[in-house]
Amino acid sequence: MNLLLVVHSYLRWLILLVAVIAAVKFAIGWLGGSAFKGMDRGLAAGFSGLLDLQVTLGLILMIWTGFTGAGFPMFRIEHATTMIIAAVAAHLPARWKNAADKVRFRNTLFCVLGALLLIYAGVMRLPGGWSR
Repeated sequence: MNLLLVVHSYLRWLILLVAVIAAVKFAIGWLGGSAFKGMDRGLAAGFSGLLDLQVTLGLILMIWTGFTGAGFPMFRIEHATTMIIAAVAAHLPARWKNAADKVRFRNTLFCVLGALLLIYAGVMRLPGGWSR
């Protein structure tokens, strides 16, 4: 289970890297009036897919360690709930797949930024926060 915790802990940095790249790309696309192309769909899908993986690993870790001695203190439940909401926010851009390109870029940018804010708040719920 320690390996799962290490993977879960390091995956957040990959998620942050993809989110920053996606946010910059979507902001440039929105302000520059670009067409929403395959790379943009790939960035949005990659970000939401990585969050799905992170949530899945986190839930496995929480349930496994919860039943084997660590229990379910409130900070773990709050962390899990916040992260699930962040994953939902990352999937919202699919709702605008038929919208104009400018609207898709704007909405996807705000979804990525909203998910990042939720991720920040969720990690801060843990003892040690981002220093873990």
